[in-house]
Amino acid sequence: MKDATIVRTGIVGAAIAAVCCVTPVLVIALGALGFSAWLGWLDYVLLPALALFLGMTAYGLWRRQRARACCSPESRTGNEGL
Repeated sequence: MKDATIVRTGIVGAAIAAVCCVTPVLVIALGALGFSAWLGWLDYVLLPALALFLGMTAYGLWRRQRARACCSPESRTGNEGL
């Protein structure tokens, strides 16, 4: 998986999980659909999902930083031709 895809997926997932945690969007939607019995269990799902997506974002950024450091001209020693 490309680093940009990992970062993009992590950011979008974290934003969706944060919106559902902070605002009553999910409460209203589940209540309107008749799934209000699930509202007591939302924190057990949304908070780990938020942590997972934030971790995915951090991992993607770390991979991107490592790839840039590996391939930058400053990291070369000058002994490639020997």
